[in-house]
Amino acid sequence: MARRDTGNHTSYWHSRRIPGMSLLRADFRRHDYGTHTHDAFVIAVTEAGGTEIRNRNMARKVGPATLFVSNPGDRQSARMGDSENWRYRAFYLAQPAIDHLARRFGIDTMPHFPESMLDDGDLIGRFGRLHRALETEQDSLLADELVIDAFGRLFGRHGSGGDRRNLPAGQDAAAAMRLIALMRERCAENLSLDDLARIADLTNFQLIGLFKRAVGLTPHAYLVHVRLNAACRLLRRGHSLADSALAAGFCDQAALNRHFRRCYGITPLQYAQAARTG
Repeated sequence: MARRDTGNHTSYWHSRRIPGMSLLRADFRRHDYGTHTHDAFVIAVTEAGGTEIRNRNMARKVGPATLFVSNPGDRQSARMGDSENWRYRAFYLAQPAIDHLARRFGIDTMPHFPESMLDDGDLIGRFGRLHRALETEQDSLLADELVIDAFGRLFGRHGSGGDRRNLPAGQDAAAAMRLIALMRERCAENLSLDDLARIADLTNFQLIGLFKRAVGLTPHAYLVHVRLNAACRLLRRGHSLADSALAAGFCDQAALNRHFRRCYGITPLQYAQAARTG
């Protein structure tokens, strides 16, 4: 890979959530990629500026309105030309990550993508949010859901090949009730999407679909509400804010504050004070 760098800033790291996935955050002022290939599946979201990418035999200017997707082995290059900057985030999925995602979707392998430049603003937003979530590594269940959401939509809209198995509709209610009971019982634990899917004998994709059909929320959103209810009970009993947050399953008091205000419009302190005076 040929590079010409002046005043550039990059960060590159390996994801803790998905084995074989690496992530790049780059802000280039001058930078050209010479012709090269990757053994990895590549997705790039441009946040500002742009570049001209040649993938396979097609060249096109790519900016914030275009999602770049490259299959393993695709020949590609990039040149900034007259663009003043190119700030973007990229995912690199080596074979272990490809196999990992295929298992989570219950398919033999990831789909092939006949088009590499996708004008799909919805997906651009979803992959941007996913990249930022994987960078902070703060909420494993939310990050898992964002992985399944973004890749599931990408596969369904733009991929060719692959297979998805759907849960029969008649099993939705019983399966959802078992998972809801488990989440209420174990809300203080660090439950992952893989844990819940394994318990329900579903793929991650099927699990999220089940929750959306049964309760209208994703597993992560529902678990947040379960934890908020648990925190309310603890606060009413006189527990401290910090103890209530941890006992209910939040990583810290700040997380409890954030979710509490967003969902209830008041702080946990206001709630606790009201409970004491009430």
